[in-house]
Formats: sequence, C-alpha cells, structure tokens
Amino acid sequence: MRTKIKNAFLSKINTIGLPILALCWVSFFWGTTWIASKEGVKHMPALQLAGIRQFIGGFLYISFFMFKKTPWPKGKQWKTIIILSILNFVLSNGLSTWGVKYISSGLGAIIGALVPLWVVIISFFRGERLARLAVIGLVVSFGGVCVIFYDHLSDFLLPDFRFGIFISVISTLTWAFGTLYTKKKAASFNPYFSLGLQMFLSSILLFAFTGATGTSVSLSSIPMISWLSIAYLVIFGSVLTFIAFIYALQNLPAEINSIYAYINPIIAVILGALIFGETLNTAIALGGAVTLFGLYMVNYSLRKERR
Repeated sequence: MRTKIKNAFLSKINTIGLPILALCWVSFFWGTTWIASKEGVKHMPALQLAGIRQFIGGFLYISFFMFKKTPWPKGKQWKTIIILSILNFVLSNGLSTWGVKYISSGLGAIIGALVPLWVVIISFFRGERLARLAVIGLVVSFGGVCVIFYDHLSDFLLPDFRFGIFISVISTLTWAFGTLYTKKKAASFNPYFSLGLQMFLSSILLFAFTGATGTSVSLSSIPMISWLSIAYLVIFGSVLTFIAFIYALQNLPAEINSIYAYINPIIAVILGALIFGETLNTAIALGGAVTLFGLYMVNYSLRKERR
C-alpha cells in the first residue's frame, strides 16, 4: 500500500514537473511572508525584526557557501555588494516591513508589486525609449492603483496610514534602483553568495541604526509570536522559497516564471482578510486585478525588448 502511494505521488510530480511545483511554492509562500511580517511588527520594532531576519538568513547563506569553499568577493565587488545591501535590504526590505505596521498586508503586497513600473519610469528618465505596450501598462496600473486607493481616501487623514504608504512606495523605488544597478554591475562571482553577504551586511546596518536611535528592544522582551514570525520569514522567505525560486528560474521560461509576482499579492490580500480581518471589497479586488494586469503588460513589454 505504501509503495502504491509513493509511486502515485512520484508519478504526479513527474506529470506536473518539479519546476512548476517550485513555482507554485514561490507563488504561495512569498505571498504569506507579508502576513508573517504584519504579525511580527505588531509586537516589536519593524526595523529590528528586519535586521534579525536578515542576520539569520545571511548567516545561513554565508555558512553554506563557506562550507562549499566558494571564493570570497574581491576589490570593487565589495562596493557593489554594499550598495545593493543598502538598496535591497536596508531600504527596500526594511521599509516594506516597517510599512505593514501601519497599512494592511494586502495593500503592502500590492504596492510591493509596483517595482516594474519604477524600472520603466527610471529607464525613461535615463533616456531609454518606452515601447507603446509599456506605456499602456503604466496607465492601466495607475488606474488600478487609483481604484484601490479610492476606498482608502478617508484613511489618508490618518498620519500613520500616510507614513505607511510613503515608506512602502519608497521601498519599491529603492528595489527598482537595486534591480537596475544589479543589471549594470553584475558581479563575476556567485550571485547567491552575494545575496547572503547583502543580507548579513544589511542586518549590521539596521542594528546600528536601531541602536543609535534607541528604537530597538531587548531580545528577552520580544514575545514568542514575533520570534515565530521571524523563524517563518527566515525559513520560508529567505531560504526554502529562494531555493525554489532559483530552481524555477533555471528550469522555466521567464514568461512562466514571472507569474509568481502576480499571485503573491492575491495570496497576501486573501490571507490578510481571513487572518486579520483586513478589508476585501469590490474596489480592492477590481483595482488589484487591473493593477496586476497592467504590470503584466509592462513585464511582457520588457521581456520583448530584451529579446
């Protein structure tokens, strides 16, 4: 009986394909990390949570590559790593984690999906020509965002909500700059080792900031629920899911692999409504769908330009 179940399971995996399963994993679990961040920052400073998460995740990555005796970066490569550490993890991850302290996890996830729009806009101001489809995608996405925020107009009277929106938008802008900088300054050594180094260095910077500003709390005063959130973010957000993402990236066409970016916000919105009772109404559902469709048009245009 056990052999039959095992053979049926393996047959199902072979039919679906491990890369597709890896993509499904990424699509779901990266969406859930917004929920884990929301729960964690309820009980401790957001930047401290981001720092602890990145310290543990970075340490695990570095330990693995040291065990594999991967060569360390040299010379100017450290400059690239430090800049990406600041853009991608101190600012982008730190600010997006801080943002969900004041706004819903679903709204944070939708804002987080806007990175391709910034990439296109920044490229335009750098003198690159925009394809017609990219322009249409920008307009469609902006329209979707307007529909979403129409339902939150009264919330803009709240200073905390405005602040949460502001830092969440800044986090997407810094990630876009990091994306473009990575493309320009692609390192010649293992990029995943670089990822671990970026996490580790960013954690030191975040600890220094929270310590200097007096916004950190003692580790003993952090409640168990926040430690569980951190553990979830490290295991599913920084380690297992990133491994699955790399595997899917290496074995699936870019057009299919990019699907996760559209599913993550949907997962976050639905789980936010189920777990935290966050608002899920027609405006958010319709606006989110329009925004993600516009992002698809922008991404499709970018891939077409590369080809």
